[in-house]
Amino acid sequence: MKPRKPCFISLFFFFFFVHCYIISLADAYDPLDPHGNITIKWDIIKWGDSDESMYDARVYIFNYQLFRHVESPPGWKLQWDWYGKEVIWSMQGAEAYEQGNCHKIKGNLPHCCKKTPQIIDLLPGAQYNMQTANCCKGGVLTTMNQDPTRNSAMFQMHVGNAPYINVTNFTYDSKTLDTVAPKKFSLGLPGYTCDDPVRVVPPTRFAEDGGRRFTEAFLTWNITCTYSQFLASPAPTCCVSLSAFYNATITSCPLCSCGCRGQAGVKCVKPGETHNEDPLLQLPHSKDQVVPPLVMCTNHMCPVRVHWHIKTNYKEYWRVKVTINNLDFANNYTQWNLVVQHPNLRNVTQAFSFNYKALDQYGFVNDTGMLWGLKYYNDMLLQLGPNGNVQSEILLHKDPEMFTLREGWGFPRKISFNGQQCVMPPPDDYPRLPNNTPSNAIARPYVSSIIFLLALILLL
Repeated sequence: MKPRKPCFISLFFFFFFVHCYIISLADAYDPLDPHGNITIKWDIIKWGDSDESMYDARVYIFNYQLFRHVESPPGWKLQWDWYGKEVIWSMQGAEAYEQGNCHKIKGNLPHCCKKTPQIIDLLPGAQYNMQTANCCKGGVLTTMNQDPTRNSAMFQMHVGNAPYINVTNFTYDSKTLDTVAPKKFSLGLPGYTCDDPVRVVPPTRFAEDGGRRFTEAFLTWNITCTYSQFLASPAPTCCVSLSAFYNATITSCPLCSCGCRGQAGVKCVKPGETHNEDPLLQLPHSKDQVVPPLVMCTNHMCPVRVHWHIKTNYKEYWRVKVTINNLDFANNYTQWNLVVQHPNLRNVTQAFSFNYKALDQYGFVNDTGMLWGLKYYNDMLLQLGPNGNVQSEILLHKDPEMFTLREGWGFPRKISFNGQQCVMPPPDDYPRLPNNTPSNAIARPYVSSIIFLLALILLL
């Protein structure tokens, strides 16, 4: 009897699928923002008076992410599937994109009769009687760091044809209650996946009269939505280039960082051509419609390029210049942000024209910081053109225990733009110090002038 040979093919496929599964789980987990998510809260605040098949719902959307925001367009577009034949009779703070087929309803028509409604935020300046708290921002949700007063949204609606439950005698374990909240939630945003609703016990409490009185919701559900960069965009959307005062070589973005010229489906505008001739940009677009990127033809083909330049080396400080270029002819970036990892960020002294906040994720280790624009000044990164860039300088204090300019230490380990990780150049391509230059050399613009004056004095 021959001994059985091990099934290497089966083992290969087993470990391959396990590896892919682990990657899929890790992709939705961001170590710089481990608890970041968008949470939807569904509160039933009142269940019918004369009609037990109607209730009032208050829906909240909270962005609990530190550096990933929702801008407009597209803005959030909340969707769900009703369990039964529910309809939305009226809404405040938002509206349904489509009314749907309401021909079976006699009398006044509901606001929306679709089985899968799509709810969109109202625009700023909506009628006062249609507004609610935290509404009317066009679907924008800022990050918790940039503007915590605008990282949430809320709307209210009157729902009919709800499943019957005995509101005077029910228990929280009743299976009927699980059919009250909708299912299959979606934010309508690339990269986000929402879990099933989870009933919260006890329900939400509401403070009234300045906290002197509290009321309670009838029922509450939470829906958690997490983000995956791979699901949002399989190809990167930004890259990083590097330079330093001590080296004339500029390390550009890696070749084909976000795509390759001539690749199928990749469009770009060559130098000297006008992007106004592109038929894609001549089509009428609504304010809520996403315009695909149309980038300038480059070797990296990225819509956004971040340049890190080591500008000056003083005795106790060193200075870095950061420039962000929008190479997209079609899109602006509002409320943009940049997250940088560098070991000396714990000693940031000043960011001159950007906001800066440290992201303390590892206790005493502080090597990650977030940069974003100043309001009404450079918080919008415009399309490619004379104003299609923003820049700032960062002054850092030298840490004598670690500071050096050798081996690429002065360059960041990782950079992300709007939560999307940028492609970094390989370490071997980083600008290097000249062989005869010490790592603690002081590069002040007036050093040569002082040496010249001293020599002149000695000669005299």
